[in-house]
Amino acid sequence: MFFASDNAGPAHPAVLQSVIDANSGYQSSYGADAMMDDVRAMVRTMFEAPDAAVYLTATGTAANAILLGTMTNPWETIFCAPMAHINVDECNAPEFYSGAKLTLVDAQNGKMTPDALRNAIAAEQTRGVHGPQRGPVSITQVTEDGTVHSLEELRALTAVAKEFDCKSHMDGARFSNALVSLGCTAAQMSWQSGIDAVSFGGTKNGLLGVETCVIFDPALAWEFELRRKRGGHLFSKHRYLSAQMKAYLTDNLWHDMASAANASCARLAEGLRGHNTANLLFEPQANMIFAELPRREHKRLLDAGANYYVWNGDPDVGDPDAPLTGRFVTDWSMTDDAVDQFLSVLRS
Repeated sequence: MFFASDNAGPAHPAVLQSVIDANSGYQSSYGADAMMDDVRAMVRTMFEAPDAAVYLTATGTAANAILLGTMTNPWETIFCAPMAHINVDECNAPEFYSGAKLTLVDAQNGKMTPDALRNAIAAEQTRGVHGPQRGPVSITQVTEDGTVHSLEELRALTAVAKEFDCKSHMDGARFSNALVSLGCTAAQMSWQSGIDAVSFGGTKNGLLGVETCVIFDPALAWEFELRRKRGGHLFSKHRYLSAQMKAYLTDNLWHDMASAANASCARLAEGLRGHNTANLLFEPQANMIFAELPRREHKRLLDAGANYYVWNGDPDVGDPDAPLTGRFVTDWSMTDDAVDQFLSVLRS
């Protein structure tokens, strides 16, 4: 009954086997391994972007921060939602790598609105040399509230960015889960929707630790390479990153794992909806649920062995009837039995 994070789930056996297979003989280092050539070709095919620059990093924070550093000047500001991962969970890494600031844009259900974004961008670059200049827009897909931008919503946001000649970045730590939810293609959810660069996540979806940085403007490629090296994120034994990503892309393993995670989330959400003390704060669209339950219910679930985050209070101390918010995340390895065991405890 482990719902704390998809980060905590195991790596897929096919990924582990690929790493073992890569651990033989000698391979060129720093991304010059033969498997990286395969990965690059596979990513370009998947995104229908034959000229895209494709790079690997070991963490999502590095992927986001180096991409945004590449897209941003130090005198600019990056526009994002208040609950965006780059704002609340990356210890100022985007600011550190870019030298820029973050401007927080009002959001609803984890999503910036076009009007709020337009107002935020218009309010910057109004003081000449004295104020911050307009930089890229960063969109999280899946959002930190577990919601998914539709293609229309993505296009509306990137259209606003283009009005001001701003680039658009996508934090796609759960890109696969969002794509499965929308039933679209990688191209449709990225460059065809106006996205200039995307971090295509793997760590949360069954890899040991790899994220793919996809840059649709090849002119930015060399700067990314320099920033990755300068930032200490160019792996010497790069083949072990390549091996993971190659397994991920082979036979659409990434899609299968995201589909499994989303299906487990839907099963859990259905059970929570059927319980009279549970209140879902957002409509779950991928593999994350935020649900209010009375403190006493949280305590009972946690005491029974459930593992998840309680957002806004101590489950052990306070009014037993006070509503507290729990975050529940499913991963590719979640079983129906684990979901049903959790729901059985809740109903008992």
